[in-house]
Amino acid sequence: MSGRAWRVTKIGAEIAVPLAILLAWQLWTASAHQARFPRPTTIAVEFQKLWLFSQFDEHVVPSLERIGAGFAIAVVAGIALGIPLGLSRRAHRVAMPHIEYWRAMPPPALLPISVILEHSIANRQKIAFIAFFCIFPVLLNTIDGIRGIDPTLLETARSYGVPRRARIRRIVLPAAFPQIVAGMRNSLALAVIMMVLSEYFSSTSGVGYVLLISKNTFQLVPMWAAIVLIGVLGYVLNLLFLLVERRVLAWHRGWRAALPD
Repeated sequence: MSGRAWRVTKIGAEIAVPLAILLAWQLWTASAHQARFPRPTTIAVEFQKLWLFSQFDEHVVPSLERIGAGFAIAVVAGIALGIPLGLSRRAHRVAMPHIEYWRAMPPPALLPISVILEHSIANRQKIAFIAFFCIFPVLLNTIDGIRGIDPTLLETARSYGVPRRARIRRIVLPAAFPQIVAGMRNSLALAVIMMVLSEYFSSTSGVGYVLLISKNTFQLVPMWAAIVLIGVLGYVLNLLFLLVERRVLAWHRGWRAALPD
């Protein structure tokens, strides 16, 4: 199969499979009364009414702001901490047991602490919660990317008297960039999950809050509309990130081609 035919088949499958699932769902719910599984058409109408108009500013915008702030903090902190841990073997040995301990901590285990300390989870706690758990993919990928750099590059730059900051800016970060970007992509997907989880506790706004209230009050159609929105947010954010990633990695390929053999 040629490359073009494969791309056409892949795109066709990506479109056909979800449509087939939705059609089967629609036919199943039309032939039998399923209160817990509303028809896709009913969910679509509720989605349009709920999220595209009445509650977009009240709930969707705060959730996006929390995702953006938490993700940005995680990226900056993960890269800033990953550089020294990737360059120093001693710092790496000391820090890794602590990093692995907190990385293995289940996110819901830390949420009740904020409730106990401050009797609620304010916006800053939600952002901090998202940033804390999203930092690990960026941090670990930064460390691995730096530790995988050819030592000859660093030794050559050091022998020519290139300052440490210049080596980090011109060699270390560009060489580790593909792995850092991969960690950022995983972190962005995790940010959506952490956003929903943080809004489950003592919240008055956000998509996760609407999902929780709809579940507790047995409003099943708004609940399904919230679930669909969470999937749409994750998909769109990932798609936007992929578009940026392609441009950035195209620059990286040019940087690699400019290196001496």
